[in-house]
Amino acid sequence: MATQVTANPARGSSFVQLAIALQTLTIFIQAISAGLLLTSSYGETLHSVGARVMYGASMLYVLAAVLAWKPGGGSPRPIWHASGFLVLASAQVVLGIAHVPSVHLPLGVLMFGLSVLALARR
Repeated sequence: MATQVTANPARGSSFVQLAIALQTLTIFIQAISAGLLLTSSYGETLHSVGARVMYGASMLYVLAAVLAWKPGGGSPRPIWHASGFLVLASAQVVLGIAHVPSVHLPLGVLMFGLSVLALARR
C-alpha cells in the first residue's frame, strides 16, 4: 500500500512569514544605519553591511516563497511578490553604489511600506 506524503502548509507559510519579518526588520535597520551614515564615522560600514544582509533577506524571501509553493502546488503569486522585492532590493543596491539619494531614499521607504504590508497580509 502506497502512502501519500503531503507538505505541512502551516510550516511553509510560517517560513514565508519569518522571511518577510526578517526582510522588514533589515529594511528598518537600514533606515537607522542611513541616519548613522550622516552622523558618524562608522555609519557607512554599518549601512554597507546592512545592505548585504537586507539583500540576503530578500533572497531568503524568494526561497521561502518557492519552498512554500512547490510542495502544495498553490498559487505562485507569493513568488512574484518575493521576486518583486528582490528586484527592488537590486535597484536599491545599484542606486546606493551610484550615490543617487534622490531615488535611493524614497525607494527604501517604499520597500519598507510594502514589506510591512506583506507581513500584515500573511
